[in-house]
Amino acid sequence: MCTALVVGNIIGTGIFVMPAALAPYGLNAVTGWGVTALGCLFLAIVLAALARSFSRDDGPYAYLTRAFGEGPAFLVMWCYWISIPVANAAIAIGVVGYLGTFFPALTATPGWSAVTAITLVWFFVLVNLRGARLAGGVQVLTTVLKLLPLLAVVALGVWVLVQHPGRYAQHLPPNPASWPQVNSVLTLALFAMLGIECATIPAGRVRTPETTIPRATLAGTLIAALLYCAVSVVPMLLIPQPQLAASNAPFADLFSRELGGQYGSVLAAFVIVSALGALNGWTLVIAELTQSLARHRGFPQVLSRENGRGAPSWALLVYGVVTTLMLLTNYSDSIAAGFAFLITVATAANLPFYYAASLAYLLLRRRGEIARDGRAGWQIAAGVLATAYCVSASIGIGAKPLLWTLALGGVGIPIYLWSVRTRRIEGLADSTA
Repeated sequence: MCTALVVGNIIGTGIFVMPAALAPYGLNAVTGWGVTALGCLFLAIVLAALARSFSRDDGPYAYLTRAFGEGPAFLVMWCYWISIPVANAAIAIGVVGYLGTFFPALTATPGWSAVTAITLVWFFVLVNLRGARLAGGVQVLTTVLKLLPLLAVVALGVWVLVQHPGRYAQHLPPNPASWPQVNSVLTLALFAMLGIECATIPAGRVRTPETTIPRATLAGTLIAALLYCAVSVVPMLLIPQPQLAASNAPFADLFSRELGGQYGSVLAAFVIVSALGALNGWTLVIAELTQSLARHRGFPQVLSRENGRGAPSWALLVYGVVTTLMLLTNYSDSIAAGFAFLITVATAANLPFYYAASLAYLLLRRRGEIARDGRAGWQIAAGVLATAYCVSASIGIGAKPLLWTLALGGVGIPIYLWSVRTRRIEGLADSTA
């Protein structure tokens, strides 16, 4: 289930909508994917090392508190927390885009698109209210199903290469090699890889976390990275650049173009299952994260309460409301524009966590809190390279998403100060009693 949580949350709608978003960058997108895959593997190594070294800790919040103290840890995890409703809003928008393959009125009418996306969000709130066991079972099933369309894209690419190799040279994008364009791709491609940390979030519910979490983190990241690199080239070379950039469902269009309309519809159905699995997995993650923040007294204690099935019910309800607000504020634009903006904001809000995790590992290693072993050399190298990758990914974010991220992060400051004040008052009351 931990590996399915990683793979299932990484593979959502990002990879299925991403070819259209990356089409304007031409072959620079391929370079960007390669850099992103390596950077995420370095991050996975760092997260696995932290999970192995502090297996009794309550996930990333505890790791960061060890390294930087409570205040900085809270602000980093707050940015990460707020990124999940933003990302899930983007995923829901992507689902609606692919549902438009079967029901064109959904994408033609913004009102129906918004209602459908909000309904999907609340459906998975209800699933997770039934408990982590059911949510985990749904995640395993949808993860298996979502791998099928990606493998189908790879198989189609191989078939075209064998049968009609000249097709790959007909629509080569004209973009010259450009590092600034690669930097822009890093930000977009990182969104598709968000989720490499998901096995560490529900650490308190995982059996033998010292082995399960590192293995799931590394295996899930490697599976997703290999598949992404394999499928990213096929639509870019087989669909003309202008058509690909305008596509709402690029892989469905690819299959319709090569094999006929019915195959595109079948692929679209699998993509919808994939995205629904990601919505389910991220809902599980934010519920566990909210509960962890409440247990550490960063959020109100009510958000740590569980229902009769062991699900953090208040945490799930708050998440549902916040995600609904995100969707309502971003459905004034087209589906493509809303998706592109939300994924950039979500990526920007995740970067502080990835920065902090990489630096926390290096700092804790330097302090001697992580014992030296045979893995120390390459783990330190991974920490340095992961930090460098985060710097590169930050460059292409742009001013508007960065300002949104700073604004959303700034909201966490009064929340933290309120938490500190509440604890101080409670401490004084206890001492007086």
